Amino acid sequence: MTARGTRAAGSAGSAGSAGSTGDRDDLDVEEALALVREHRPLREPGDGRGSTPAGQVPAPASTDEHRATPWPRAREIAARAARSGARRVPVAVPLADALGLVLAAPLDALTDLPSFDTSAMDGWAVAGPGPWSVRDEGMLAGQAPSEPLTDGEAVRIATGARIPADTTAVLRSEHGRTDPKGRLHAGHEVGHGQDIRPRGQECRTGDQLLPVGTLVTPAVLGLAAAAGYDTVTVVPRPRVEVFVLGDELLTQGLPYDGLIRDALGPMLPPWLRALGGEVIALRRLGDDAEALRKAITLSDADLVVTTGGTAAGPVDHVHPILDGIGAELLVDGVTVRPGHPMLLARTKENQHLVGLPGNPLAAVSGLLTLAEPLLRTLAVHPAPEPYALPLWETVQGHPHDTRLVPVAVRGDRAVPLHFNGPAMLRGIAAADALAVVPPGGARQGQETELLDLPWASAGIGVCFT
Repeated sequence: MTARGTRAAGSAGSAGSAGSTGDRDDLDVEEALALVREHRPLREPGDGRGSTPAGQVPAPASTDEHRATPWPRAREIAARAARSGARRVPVAVPLADALGLVLAAPLDALTDLPSFDTSAMDGWAVAGPGPWSVRDEGMLAGQAPSEPLTDGEAVRIATGARIPADTTAVLRSEHGRTDPKGRLHAGHEVGHGQDIRPRGQECRTGDQLLPVGTLVTPAVLGLAAAAGYDTVTVVPRPRVEVFVLGDELLTQGLPYDGLIRDALGPMLPPWLRALGGEVIALRRLGDDAEALRKAITLSDADLVVTTGGTAAGPVDHVHPILDGIGAELLVDGVTVRPGHPMLLARTKENQHLVGLPGNPLAAVSGLLTLAEPLLRTLAVHPAPEPYALPLWETVQGHPHDTRLVPVAVRGDRAVPLHFNGPAMLRGIAAADALAVVPPGGARQGQETELLDLPWASAGIGVCFT
């Protein structure tokens, strides 16, 4: 079992596998396309908003036999589909805007650190053996250097202040005393160089402090500032547009007359940002197929995310539009519950589309299955290290598909939460992670892989800036 909190392993420049798949590591997008052509997945009604009404026979997706992409393979395809992210143009951003991004150039020292000899303690700078006569002046941090000391002299000094020339050591305040004549005595022997931070102790000008691919954390920002940087060169956030579909969605007030509140519009932008994206637009397009076609065609985002319309119902327009614009389907249905009608398409050379089912928890499943590994690769973030915890209780599984079940982490156990149906958000709102339950289910005490939610992971400060 991998301990919780060790999920940042691997090189930041590596897309990596998004799960333990047992597949070859060299799967590329063309192989993915071949898989789709060979086994065109079934577009089942169910999780997609607008599924076929009861009593009506759904139109077949194809005359051939189909099967959806296995969940681990779908994650792998999504991670590798975005390898074009390595060609994205680095940008220089102010330190205040760099948190959570990845260095696209090494962080080399612009100065020695420290840039001059400094006192490591409050006390006296002394020269030669004691006792010492004490100058009337004192040295504070930020002051210009004082005159050099001569043997037998001392001067009061504060932590971080510049050491006068010819100083032998710093005598800490608690280790010195003055006699009635004002002379300074040491309580014990003072070693040469004691409590002095020499110039260049941490680094010399030109030393590499951090390599390309380092994730910018608060500590990295502090180091960059100390080393003299005002801006850093980073891989920019992938640009994301979100298109919310459905005529039945309300943006305020209580549901009425068959209309329901839009839960995905408020939820997806901050979640996508937590996954490393920059949401440049959220548009509500209803069930207008032409408006959706134009929006996809005109978008210059790295990733387009749609909600609903991915199944085979009368207003599910995503598949016909993708066919009409010549998009390449890399994933067309995934063997996962909830969320099996999700899809991933390459719409342009450097643009992808993730089609999420319209039911809220099904959309979360699609987000973590397809959008997360794709955005991670575009942002050049490291793949999280898989980890597992024993289940608090038995979880029923689907006979053939993976299940993603909201869980709360309590100590070294994953506690499955109720209200985990495709249309429910109550369980995920209280969750720390999603448990990856294999086909057939998982028994009490069985170790089960977990997918952390951004607010529960160690990167919370990075994710939500």
